[in-house]
Amino acid sequence: MKNSNSSLEFLPTTFILIGIPGLEAEHLWISIPFCLMYIIIFLGNGTILHVIRTDTALHQPMYLLLAMLALAEVGVSASTLPTVLGIFLFGITEISFDVCLFQMFFIHSFSIMESAVLLAMSVDRFVAIYSPLRYTAILTLPRIFGTGAVVGLKSIMLMAPLPMLLRHLPFCGHNVLSHSYCLHPNLIHLPCGDISINNIYGLFIVTSTFGLDSLLIVISYGLILHTVLSITTGEGRRKALNTCGSHICAVLAYYVPMIGLSMVHRFGHHVSPLLHAMIANAYLFFPPVVNPIVYSIKTKEIHRGIVRMFSEKRARV
Repeated sequence: MKNSNSSLEFLPTTFILIGIPGLEAEHLWISIPFCLMYIIIFLGNGTILHVIRTDTALHQPMYLLLAMLALAEVGVSASTLPTVLGIFLFGITEISFDVCLFQMFFIHSFSIMESAVLLAMSVDRFVAIYSPLRYTAILTLPRIFGTGAVVGLKSIMLMAPLPMLLRHLPFCGHNVLSHSYCLHPNLIHLPCGDISINNIYGLFIVTSTFGLDSLLIVISYGLILHTVLSITTGEGRRKALNTCGSHICAVLAYYVPMIGLSMVHRFGHHVSPLLHAMIANAYLFFPPVVNPIVYSIKTKEIHRGIVRMFSEKRARV
């Protein structure tokens, strides 16, 4: 422990991370599915990024936003990888205080980006269905790149105060975390001082990002449904809704585990630690594993691009 300016305030030099509670003896075996998930995440999202980058026909708003989503998911996964594999493969459970804060910052920043990109993708689908003839005029490439820059800057600016606020709290010897990585909802339960400012600011971040984004996504799909119902032919309605299928899967894959984790952190004080760990892992790993698979299968242009990429590689060999 190291003493801060006040003799009553202490900062832990390290935090203790937990793998899967109750299954510590099986961590080496548990590392296998985690390694497979990381391979799928980096290979799947990396393939989508490569296909979109190299295929000029995919330099359109919908696919550029998909590339941003893939980048955010790779960022979240890369942020968790060192501690997750460190625990399960090498039994390294300690993480320094500052490194823990850095990890928390990057995990939540990329999560905020992911939520904002999902919102942008819902707006993209609304414009494509509501005004297809003006689609390229409304969603120009400069606007898409500007959206990406704003999303990234917003995420960084919102998250920057949290590590500093945590550094000013007295931890008084409490340094055991509930997961294999550092999350703010977990860290905020450890200090023994007044955490009202941290709670208020944390609530502000949640409501101004995830809360607002999810509300606007619901509104966007309400407008999409209203527009689709005004289409006279059944075939036209089916085609319009099919363009939203992959995005709806991505939204559900992201928000359902996140809501579950939030509920467990706030109300599940008597819930099994194993359930805590499983929901937290689902929140971070389920979307980046599922989304590349869904988009590769359900989006014809991405599917064709991947097939073409492997065909060209095979032809070179």
